[in-house]
Amino acid sequence: AARGTVPRPGRPMTTTSRIEKRCIDRGLRMTEQRRIIARVLSDSADHPDVETVYQRASAIDKRIGLATVYRVLTQFEQAGLLVRHHFETGKAVFELNRGGHHDHLVCVQCGHVEEFFDAEIEKRQEKIARDRGYRIHDHSLHIYADCTREKCPFRDKQS
Repeated sequence: AARGTVPRPGRPMTTTSRIEKRCIDRGLRMTEQRRIIARVLSDSADHPDVETVYQRASAIDKRIGLATVYRVLTQFEQAGLLVRHHFETGKAVFELNRGGHHDHLVCVQCGHVEEFFDAEIEKRQEKIARDRGYRIHDHSLHIYADCTREKCPFRDKQS
């Protein structure tokens, strides 16, 4: 399936997703339900919330329940495979933990999240901390903004 899409119901999942490989590396037994949820997350181009993961997973296998999705997402998060974010949208959203640092731009109109990395921002933050006698261990930057695109492709997709 292309990024941001979900495999059609009944279509066999023959390739191993990135998150599935990482689960196996961490000793998590890959049940069919975990495999489907891992695939949904690997194929997601967005930062889905629990309900979105549930909708996408249950479209593949109707036997997957909301409680299973909550449990598997928590397991994946505890194993360091996912990062949970609490943007000001009121819902926790998830993204694969790819290891590299990035920041987030969040649309306050539709909730769309864009990842970005800016070396100048990173340098400036380091300088600010150093000038004040600090050394940064970690940080996160979430910029909340209104989309100014006249034909925003994400505005129509909000639920």
